[in-house]
Amino acid sequence: MKRERKRNGWVAAAIFLAALLVVGGQLVGERPAGQGYVVAFYNVENLFDTIDQPEVQDEEFTPGSGKEWNSAKYALKLERIARALCGVGARAEAMPAVIGLAEVENRRVAEDLTATGLLAETDYRVVHYDSPDARGIDVALLYRPELFDCEGSRAVRVEVPGLPHFRTRDILTVWGTMGGERFLFLVAHLPSRRGGAEASEFKRCAAAAVMRRVADSVLRECPDTRIVMMGDMNDDPTDKSLSEVIGAADDPGSVQAGGWFNPFAALFAAGRGTLGYGGEWNLFDNIILSGNLGDGLRPVSDRSGRFGYIYDADYLLQQEGRYAGFPERTFAGDRYLGGYSDHLPVYVVLSAEK
Repeated sequence: MKRERKRNGWVAAAIFLAALLVVGGQLVGERPAGQGYVVAFYNVENLFDTIDQPEVQDEEFTPGSGKEWNSAKYALKLERIARALCGVGARAEAMPAVIGLAEVENRRVAEDLTATGLLAETDYRVVHYDSPDARGIDVALLYRPELFDCEGSRAVRVEVPGLPHFRTRDILTVWGTMGGERFLFLVAHLPSRRGGAEASEFKRCAAAAVMRRVADSVLRECPDTRIVMMGDMNDDPTDKSLSEVIGAADDPGSVQAGGWFNPFAALFAAGRGTLGYGGEWNLFDNIILSGNLGDGLRPVSDRSGRFGYIYDADYLLQQEGRYAGFPERTFAGDRYLGGYSDHLPVYVVLSAEK
């Protein structure tokens, strides 16, 4: 049930993570086929089942709601999300080794997703914790055990100074080995822009600070750990939470030891995005890499020299109307559109090949 599990603060979590990373077992992980290890993230826009859970505000995704959410719509939603993730694999020439997800209601929907379509043939495992978000939406991580050896996980609570009763999504931390190297993945869905981007900025900065403190604590104890932060940050790469609090640079050549690189900053500067608002692109879906990714596994760039990839296949986009060219979402208010998600998937490719 929701909020059943007690969690300590970020300090205890960081110490716990660092200790396990230091004393972990033998490094494992075979090279995959294709270009390398694909790490993806996708905000799947309200992936809810049809069951009303009394302790969370999920009533709008039930058969009796204005949305008339039902088993047929849920099954189609699963099929479309699975198709999008398999499309990422086709474009990257390898199914993702690790997939971060946002806006999943519970573990069940994540497991239903892994059993849908071609995803069922890839044998993904699920890491998920119920978080205190009032609407019941969480983050999760899917991984392929033959590529990523998951050694442990923990959910880290986000507390916003001055708002003791504020509830938002936990930060999911998952650690293990991939390609013979130690990895720590942080999956986040930072607080929304409700009330305005500027007025709510301090909430996202507080959550980003938790991510950065956990990551820095782990690197102090185990500096060889490769760290990947991913999520719907509800901020663009140039906003304070990412550019200042996390301190993610847009140029890999400028990243110093202990620094961070955001491969999606260059895409945003070029006018690319992952979701539309008011007819303009935002790029809220980011994957941020620790600066020590380079000695072994390193991000792979395309021919234009960019290291971040947005999967923007035509079938994910609205084909006509005011928002043509932007992601085709499942709902607009209570009006059912039958699309995939209001966000596009993003991914990076890590390879030891030069």
